[in-house]
Amino acid sequence: MPQTYILYSKLLDKYYIGHTETTAEERLQKHLRNHDGFTAKAKDWSVVFARAFETKSEAAAFERKIKSWKSKAMIQKLIGRV
Repeated sequence: MPQTYILYSKLLDKYYIGHTETTAEERLQKHLRNHDGFTAKAKDWSVVFARAFETKSEAAAFERKIKSWKSKAMIQKLIGRV
């Protein structure tokens, strides 16, 4: 089932938002293995949020919505860290 997920790196104090057709945990393992790109900057990423959707397009739309906020505070509110 497609999911939108948020990863957090304490080392970088950054969030990463993505979507996957597998589970967030499976996708995290791909980010932690020989992966280029933003998540390659640290190896302490953990899943702090995941929401399942019926379709890949719904998961992708929710990812875009979160990214459009451009707000760490809004992400923290979503995941319950505020």
